[in-house]
Amino acid sequence: MTTAETTEERELLAAARGGDEGAFQRLVEPRRGELLAHCYRMTGSVHDAEDALQEAMLRAWRGLARFEGRSSLRSWLYTIATNTCLNLIERRPKRVLPIDYGPSVDPHDGGLGLPPTESVWMEPFPDEQVGLADGYAAPEARYELRESVELAFVAALQHLPANQRAALILREVLGFSAKEAAASLDTSVASVNSALQRARKTVDESLPEQSQQATLRTLGDDGLRKVVEGYMDAMSRGDVEAVVSMLAEDAAWSMPPLPAWFHGTEALRGFLQFGPLSGDWRWRHLPAHASGQAAVGSYAWFEPDGTYRPFALDVLTLEGEKIKAVTSFITRSTLSRDEHFYERYPEQPMDDSNLSAQFERFELPDEA
Repeated sequence: MTTAETTEERELLAAARGGDEGAFQRLVEPRRGELLAHCYRMTGSVHDAEDALQEAMLRAWRGLARFEGRSSLRSWLYTIATNTCLNLIERRPKRVLPIDYGPSVDPHDGGLGLPPTESVWMEPFPDEQVGLADGYAAPEARYELRESVELAFVAALQHLPANQRAALILREVLGFSAKEAAASLDTSVASVNSALQRARKTVDESLPEQSQQATLRTLGDDGLRKVVEGYMDAMSRGDVEAVVSMLAEDAAWSMPPLPAWFHGTEALRGFLQFGPLSGDWRWRHLPAHASGQAAVGSYAWFEPDGTYRPFALDVLTLEGEKIKAVTSFITRSTLSRDEHFYERYPEQPMDDSNLSAQFERFELPDEA
C-alpha cells in the first residue's frame, strides 16, 4: 500500500469513526469482492455469503469505534467476516454437491429424484463479476485466489469442521500468519496449527492432482476455446456421441438442485439420450466463467416467452482436453409434482429464488 493510500485510508477511517457512513462505505468497498469470496469459501453458497457479508459489514460499522489499529483494517474486517460465517454455519445445513449427497443413479431407472426440502447444495461463484484477482493473496498463501473458489476446493472445504475450515482459509488462501489467524479465531497459535494440519490432510486427499487453474494454463486460450466451443456445438446439435467423446471415461454429470447424478460413459450416454438430448427440446449455448472454471450458459426454448431462456449454468471441470465433470446448476423451478414433470422440465417456469444461477451474475443475458 502506498503512502498516499495509507493517508487516504486514515482520513476515511477518522471520518467514519465520527459517524460518516459514506466514508465507511468508501473505506470497505474496495474490499467487498474479496470478502464475499472469503464468505463463499466458508459457506459454499453465494446466497449465504451475501447474508454473512451484509451482517459482517453491519457489525464492522457498529464496532468501528473499538478498532484500535493494532491490526490492519483488512485483518480486522476478515476477523469479523470469519466469525460471522462461523455463526451462520452453525444454523444452516452443510452445502455439498450431488456427488457427495448420494450414489450415482442408472438413467434407465427413470426420474431424477426430488430436491431436498431445505437447500443443501453448493452454488457457483461469479468470480468475474466480483473481480477476483489472479495469483495469490499473499506470498505465504498456498492456494491461488481463483483456485480457492473452484468447485472441488470449496466442496472439500465443506467437509471440514468449521474451525479447521477457517484456519485453512486464513492461513493457506489469505496468507495470514499463525499469530494473526489465532487472533482472528480467538484461540492459540498451537490450536490453529493443529487445526491446519488436520485440514490440510483432509483437503489434500480430496483434491485432484491438478487444479483447474493449472489445467487452464496448460490448455491455453486456444485449447480452452476448442473444448468449450466443441461442447456447445455438440449440445446444440443434440449429438450424443460427440458429447460423449469429449468426456473422460469416469466423468460425472450432476444437476443441483436435483439429487441425481450420473457417472461413467454408458450412464452418461443413457442420461443424454433420455434427458437433454432426447430431441424434445431446442437449445442454445453461450460461453461463460464461474468458480474460476470454464462454464457454459445453457438456454432452452421457452414457449410462454417465445424465446430461449436460461435453463442451467454448466460449470465444466477439465482433465486435459477432456471434460471430467459437468455441474449443471439449474435455474428452472422444481416445485411441480406433476407425473410428467421430468418429461417437460425445460418448460417449467424460472426459479427466481435460485440466486446460484441467475445468469446476470455471470455476465450472461437473460435470453439467447
